[in-house]
Amino acid sequence: MSEITKEKVLEYHKDGKIGIALTKPCDTQYELSLAYTPGVGIPCLEIAENKNLSFEYTNRANLVAVISDGSAVLGLGDLGPLASKPVMEGKSVLFKKFAHVDAFDIELDVHSVEEIVATCRAIAPTFGGINLEDIKAPKCFEIERILKEELDIPVFHDDQHGTAIITTAGLMNVLDLTGKKVDEIKIVVNGAGAAGISCAKMYRKLGVKNIVMCDSKGVISTSRDDLNPYKLEFAIDTKLKTLEDAIDGADMFLGLSKAGALTKEMVAKMAPEPIIFALANPVPEIQPAEVREVRDDVIMGTGRSDYPNQINNVLGFPFIFRGALDVRARKITEGMKMAAAEALAALAKEPVPYYVKAAYHDSEIAYGKDHIIPRPFNKEALIWVASAVAKAAFEEGVSRVHSYDDIAYKKHLRCLAYDCALDVIEP
Repeated sequence: MSEITKEKVLEYHKDGKIGIALTKPCDTQYELSLAYTPGVGIPCLEIAENKNLSFEYTNRANLVAVISDGSAVLGLGDLGPLASKPVMEGKSVLFKKFAHVDAFDIELDVHSVEEIVATCRAIAPTFGGINLEDIKAPKCFEIERILKEELDIPVFHDDQHGTAIITTAGLMNVLDLTGKKVDEIKIVVNGAGAAGISCAKMYRKLGVKNIVMCDSKGVISTSRDDLNPYKLEFAIDTKLKTLEDAIDGADMFLGLSKAGALTKEMVAKMAPEPIIFALANPVPEIQPAEVREVRDDVIMGTGRSDYPNQINNVLGFPFIFRGALDVRARKITEGMKMAAAEALAALAKEPVPYYVKAAYHDSEIAYGKDHIIPRPFNKEALIWVASAVAKAAFEEGVSRVHSYDDIAYKKHLRCLAYDCALDVIEP
């Protein structure tokens, strides 16, 4: 891989990374009349009679808003809306590249729950879905909760749910590889922000009963009086005080905290065949080389592309929105999220396509401790995840379509994934 330098990065970002392309011709007087006046009045009147036709006669069915106030930009903190724009543009790039979903980045110079909710509510008619991004906890929880209640389009805070979905898929396969029982394992979560809390919630839905959550002050226990309502949900009655106390005998460590938070001594105290997801970026809570110094039975993942088992949200949000948009879903449910995790876990067990092996210069990639989740460039992820999400939405009754043909939809997705001739179908 070429060296990433400041100069190369800034040159790449010069003039932005996204733009607008026409999807219909507008080269003649007749086509201009269709695109704008007088022809445009006809779909306007149709939509006025039936609002659902906005998905039929506009780009709404393939358009997502990527919204941030810049209060929690990557691992960089509160940089404000303007400094968050490169990230939000990047998110839009990933939507288009991996799932053919159009996305507009919208950076908000408002920061209260009420102001952000009001803005999202006001612009919602433009979009088929809203992806909230880099909004700090705990206000991100409240913003998403209110918008999910008030809007009839999917609202998804990827910092929370994307990480939860990908790590849940990895956990499913670790349980498969080790033979451990989901209701018997002990998970330690270090970092009680948006992602950590969402992950813990999803692990509970999977069947995990023993979760110890830590924040910067130590174990979240019932003896503490400084917990917000979201942390309080995971407070346990325990004498454990520190991460070092909590890690003893743990089957899994999930790090969403800072570099160096997990030590070799802590790793040595974990249960046999543990899983370590050290997701601090760019430097994880512990380096894989450090882990290997103390034991060789660990299954490990990080947020980095240069180590095995990269926990990359690009495996989730583009395909989740693709499936939700295609059945015109009103929301993204817990069932749809779990369906996405199950699809990713299942795909990791499939033979790895040749082009993925070529992209990573590794002809030996196969299901096992170094491949518990698919690689980001696996085009099959679009097919597996989007169809699982769409099917779940239809079966749960949150879609607007009246019928769903899983075989036809997967055929359509395969054409999207591999850029073959597209058949326009109704999912």
